Amino acid sequence: MLATVWIILLSSTLCKCLDNGLAKTPPMGWLSWERFRCNTDCVNDPDNCISEQLFQTMTDIVVADGYASVGYEYINIDDCWLEKHRSHDGKLVADRKRFPNGIKALSDYIHSRGLKFGIYEDYGNYTCAGYPGIIGYEEKDALQFADWNVDYVKLDGCYALPYDMDHGYSTFGRLLNSTGKSMVYSCSWPVYQIYAGIQPNYSAIQTHCNLWRNYDDIQDSWASVENIIDYYGNNQDVIAPNAGPGHWNDPDMLIIGNFGLSYEQAKTQFAIWSILAAPLLMSVDLRTIRPQFKHILQNRKIIAVDQDPLGIQGRRIYKHKGIEIWSRPIGPLYQNFYSYAIAFVNRRTDGTPSDISVTLKELGLINFSGYRVEDLYENVDYGVLYPNTKIKVKVNPSGVVMLKGEVQYPVDL
Repeated sequence: MLATVWIILLSSTLCKCLDNGLAKTPPMGWLSWERFRCNTDCVNDPDNCISEQLFQTMTDIVVADGYASVGYEYINIDDCWLEKHRSHDGKLVADRKRFPNGIKALSDYIHSRGLKFGIYEDYGNYTCAGYPGIIGYEEKDALQFADWNVDYVKLDGCYALPYDMDHGYSTFGRLLNSTGKSMVYSCSWPVYQIYAGIQPNYSAIQTHCNLWRNYDDIQDSWASVENIIDYYGNNQDVIAPNAGPGHWNDPDMLIIGNFGLSYEQAKTQFAIWSILAAPLLMSVDLRTIRPQFKHILQNRKIIAVDQDPLGIQGRRIYKHKGIEIWSRPIGPLYQNFYSYAIAFVNRRTDGTPSDISVTLKELGLINFSGYRVEDLYENVDYGVLYPNTKIKVKVNPSGVVMLKGEVQYPVDL
């Protein structure tokens, strides 16, 4: 029997969570870090350095090339946007050469294109790349972000004491809310505590953060994606119940379209991230992305799974000899029966596709009226299938087959 019991996820437990009205579904957008890192050399590499030009260009492409129309709405700066020192009155200052018009002008540009603007800082003395952190300036920085009309704040945790983070992250969250400007709050709080051997207080994290990192930074490789998938599967009993509308686990950026993933591996990352109800933050050069990877990132049906308003994080329900099955309850519902998104993942690399055969009942799809089953990558509609129906899928090495089973209502006779 493959189906797991969803008691933890589907029970009506009370959650004292942050309710700033934001991130009711996982945030979607574009983030600079994984692809462009801390490239500050605008003399020798002007097209790829961290600069207002780069963010304006990506903003234009997100709108012009259809990303905004499928839900990507945030343009987020990561580290390395700052001068090395604050101003004489203690304010953050963007690098004057790379951001000559200042952050407010960039924010205005992004908003003028119908998108939202995100920024990066660090709960520490310095950011991870050595720029000024917020310690000692928390209220001033929160007000400055509000003045810049920031919509999303990512707060990293370098050069900080993990034991101080329960207080520090919660305090900064309250300061952001007190500005009167609504800002999504992305925290690195739990991951730094996990590294320090501290068990994160997820109840407190949910109370103050809209999303949070649990594990390592993603790198541009299939091995990195696999490590993240394994972490979320192996620790799902602790991680998954914390997700829901307004508060999400964040397995890190999408690296689809870069250098490290094959086409099949890119499809797998996108499928698993949607099963995990993960933020979909692309980190790719949209100027040069190949069409097949663009199509993955713009797959409306899989995006709809990720953005399902029920907000239930999926789980790994089967793992054996390189074959995994992941399942996520989604809408619509009929009585107590959910619809489901199912990802069949082939972690083998032996060069030949693997056949997986299973009944709907073994997957936990037990509504006697059946489910309309559709392949979300191949756009194949298999019609209405029933709990005892056996389905067979062929999954390429390091690839995925993703199905949706939409619960059916009984037909009145």
